[in-house]
Parts: sequence; structure tokens; C-alpha cells
Amino acid sequence: MPVSTLFNRADETPREPIRSQWASQETKSRFWATYMHEAAEHDGQILDKYKSDMDIVLIFAGLFSAVTTSFIVNMQQNLAPDPTTETNMLFKKLIHIIDNSTFPGNDFDTPPWTGPSSTEIWVQSLIYASLSASLLAALGAMLGKQWLNHF
Repeated sequence: MPVSTLFNRADETPREPIRSQWASQETKSRFWATYMHEAAEHDGQILDKYKSDMDIVLIFAGLFSAVTTSFIVNMQQNLAPDPTTETNMLFKKLIHIIDNSTFPGNDFDTPPWTGPSSTEIWVQSLIYASLSASLLAALGAMLGKQWLNHF
């Protein structure tokens, strides 16, 4: 703007265009302040919702992992031969060695173990996969909570 349009007199009193620019800057300033306030409030609500959702995921993952682990512990014994069968055969053999008349004509070899059935292997594989997925979900929720705490 030329200098002649900015001032009325020699005493350098500003004309109306500068006042309207100040007024428009004030209006813009109020607009952005209001926008920032509303945006921060909205973002805070969303962050709180996500934090509570991650808390729920952590609780569910913890409970699910505990239940799955108890199933794994209970089914783990099916992956190895039964030790009581072998122990019973060894006791019978020991008794037969001491007294031949106790078990006449018996063969004291332990029965061959064929391993777990394919169904047991599939079930155990699925349980291990579900435990892994549950722990991965818990890890993701924890990383998400740590990331959200920075905001």
C-alpha cells in the first residue's frame, strides 16, 4: 500500500483500512484459538476412548492367556509316553527276577509308544497359536498405550 493511503494527515493517524486489517487479524486469531480449543477437546475424547479400549484388550488378553496356559499345561502330558506304564513294567520285571513263580510266562517289555495322535497335535498347535496371538495382542496394546501417553 502506498504511504498516502495509509495516513490521513501529517500527524500520521491511520485510516480505516489498517483498522480493518487489525480487526480481521483479531477475528482470525479468535477463530484459530477456538478451533484449537475444540480440536484439543475432541482429540482428548478420542484418546481417552482408545486408552479405555486398550485397557479392555489387555484384560481380555491376560484372562485368555491364563486359560489357554492352563489347557496347555493339562495337555502337555499327552505328548510323552506315560511314565507309570514303564514304571509298572519295571516293577513287575523286578518282582519276576526275585521270584519266578509270581508272573509265570509274561513278557515284561514295555509296549511301544506310537506318539500322540494327529488330533492331539492339531489341538495343541491351535492352542499354542491362540496363546501366541493373545500375547501379541497384549504387546500391541501395551505399545499403543505407551504411544498414546506421549500425547
